[in-house]
Amino acid sequence: MDLALAPETLARWQFGITTVYHFLFVPLTISLAALTAGLQTAWVRTEKEKYLRATKFWGKLFLINIAMGVVTGIVQEFQFGMNWSDYSRFVGDVFGAPLAFEALIAFFFESTFIGLWIFGWDKLPKKIHLACMWMVSIGTILSAYFILAANSWMQHPVGYRINEERGRAELTDFWRVLTQDTAVTQFFHTITAAFLVGGAFMVGIAAFHLARKKHIPVMRTSLRLGLITVVVAGLLTAVSGDSLAKVMFRQQPMKMAAAEALWDGQERAPFSIFAYGDVSEGHNSVEISLPGVLSFLANNDPNSYVPGINDINKESQEKYGPGDYRPNIPVAFWSFRWMIGFGMASFGLGLLGLWLTRKKFLLPPALRTGEDEVPHLVLFRNKALSPRLTKLYWLVALWTLLFPLIANSWGWIFTEMGRQPWVVYGVLETRAGVSPGVSQGEVITSMTVFTLLYAVLAVIEVKLLVKYIKAGPPELTEDDLNPPTKIGGHDEEDADRPMAFSY
Repeated sequence: MDLALAPETLARWQFGITTVYHFLFVPLTISLAALTAGLQTAWVRTEKEKYLRATKFWGKLFLINIAMGVVTGIVQEFQFGMNWSDYSRFVGDVFGAPLAFEALIAFFFESTFIGLWIFGWDKLPKKIHLACMWMVSIGTILSAYFILAANSWMQHPVGYRINEERGRAELTDFWRVLTQDTAVTQFFHTITAAFLVGGAFMVGIAAFHLARKKHIPVMRTSLRLGLITVVVAGLLTAVSGDSLAKVMFRQQPMKMAAAEALWDGQERAPFSIFAYGDVSEGHNSVEISLPGVLSFLANNDPNSYVPGINDINKESQEKYGPGDYRPNIPVAFWSFRWMIGFGMASFGLGLLGLWLTRKKFLLPPALRTGEDEVPHLVLFRNKALSPRLTKLYWLVALWTLLFPLIANSWGWIFTEMGRQPWVVYGVLETRAGVSPGVSQGEVITSMTVFTLLYAVLAVIEVKLLVKYIKAGPPELTEDDLNPPTKIGGHDEEDADRPMAFSY
């Protein structure tokens, strides 16, 4: 009980709750920015109304999401000084550098150009206005890269030296911190997973409207774009995840062993699809396993040797001194599977959706539909799904939008929990990074306040999203279709409608 309520444990819980909550918004922000920019590009090139309506609809949801992401992200900065002051003092010279670049470059891109995009609909020429949205998208991606570079340094510290006199790490090679293989592979895996989130989000909402036979031209387009995004992003997430697993095995072999609960090293190490028993004690009775898969993930060779938890723990004790260097095995074991399971389920449902809604030339004339008609869901060439199965598919597609969010959350839990007991791998233990002057009561108070605050924000976020999702794409006016290109147009009206796009 004392360990469960220790300031270190409570500080970890608080940081975990706020970080996982914040990360629900990050992948959706990254992907929706690019997808909205793509839809606006289609409108500028074709001038079709459905693309403009789609741009405004998805752009509105993007704005709600990014606003909530910024609010919840601010709390992360406070926590370094509140509960992790020793960590901040030790690594601030290194860890702070990529975060400073994120604020100076990436956040500047986002905040500046998002303002121009919001207020520039009837002020800027179409192509300049479109360029603003692409700059917002670039800003979100740059922001992700700098933050992931900082996190990757915690996973695999490079480009630094320890100043023994001052008792802290000091930056020696910033370029190496930014370009090490951990940062690059983690970035590609995170970005592709983000587009899996955005694609599934688009598919789910489009399915909701198509099931109600509402806003059909816009939602047909959105459904197709979302399905393609899910399938492409799902494939790339699997490929980038394989690369990241190999990097992880070289740099953090304990994390790979914990992912399989492999207690003793072996050749042709299996990957368990499902296990039962006590994995925390090495009694993992496996029901279904794939021989050699873990060895392949680790070394690209299904027959290679993978060291076990006991072997690596013994090596760590010899290298770093007495102690237990094992992470929480059940958390690492199951979070790894839930990450893969929910991610691949999203990919599979996206692949099914692409086939069911395939192009007209693959369908017989009787099953082809127009742009203003709900598409038939056709499993076999001459047979559409029954009304009951069609309704079931739209319902499953709607709920699928949650799957990648769950996969992303468990992926980050695995990434961070699998590194324990290190906050900076091989350099600083987690227990050494906690603020020494923060009491148990203070951490409990701050954790309770933040958790309740985030619960309130969750209600606000969901209500806003549901309100605008149900409302659907806006109807267009003449000014929407033919906006003035003179900067400063409609001055007499703008004072009364400063956020016209948002309503």
